[in-house]
Amino acid sequence: MMKRWEINDLPDLPKLRLAVIGHLEWVTFLSVKQFPQSGLIGHAKNSLEAPAGGGVVVAVELARLINSRVDFFTAIGRDSHGENAIKKLTELGLNVHYVIRNEPTRKAISMVDSLGERAITVIGKRLQPNGYDDLPWNKLKNYDGVFITATDNEGLRRSRQANFLATTPRTGFKTLQAANIKIDALIGSGLDPDEHIPKHLLKPQPKLSISTEGALGGEVWPLGRYEAFPLKQPIIDDYGCGDSFAAGVTAGMAAGWKIEQAISLGSFCGAKCTSFFGPYQIER
Repeated sequence: MMKRWEINDLPDLPKLRLAVIGHLEWVTFLSVKQFPQSGLIGHAKNSLEAPAGGGVVVAVELARLINSRVDFFTAIGRDSHGENAIKKLTELGLNVHYVIRNEPTRKAISMVDSLGERAITVIGKRLQPNGYDDLPWNKLKNYDGVFITATDNEGLRRSRQANFLATTPRTGFKTLQAANIKIDALIGSGLDPDEHIPKHLLKPQPKLSISTEGALGGEVWPLGRYEAFPLKQPIIDDYGCGDSFAAGVTAGMAAGWKIEQAISLGSFCGAKCTSFFGPYQIER
């Protein structure tokens, strides 16, 4: 078992240049007593609308960790949801670089019940920034760290300019293979079959392959298992926990920390995310 560092024992994060390449969704969050039942009308106890999705959650958490703006490369639809998302993400500490597609911005509904269990329904196609889009890819040269949730193989290759490059299996096996680059860390859920990519299938293999298992901790290949950060409160909503974990690991590794330290920061960020409603604490 890898050593777990207490949060107060971790080094201070230095000033870092960080970016996230990925997707966004306009999400309606609903807190319900129980999930909908056929033929019955349900009532939400709490509701919230916000830009979210894996790329957004990682980027916002990174900006908060380093107390500085983070570059976010994304794509939106030609609609009010996309416009509102850009405005809100700018307020949340991101420098948003985006392209506009001639189709709707993806939407989603996330429900969490009284036990903290969650169900998500997505509406529409995932829009992503691609390597040949007119975006400031050259900004990434010598960046300390980049995390990717959605792009094409050319976007992956352009992102390899960064000193540390991490991605998620949600980027897609075929895309990762076509890019033919060395990934520093592949970070994904060990409980979600859609995020399972056997490490031996990727050529070249990632330097690190990190799988999360919620309260059970997870595993870092080739170093072994790690513990989850203990929760100090009941779970309110676990939306974004895995992405918050990925943000903590990316910040720590980009800062040159030991892997045990970066994993500990990620575990803390993931645990903290269960303590509030929605993907991050925001003003409504």
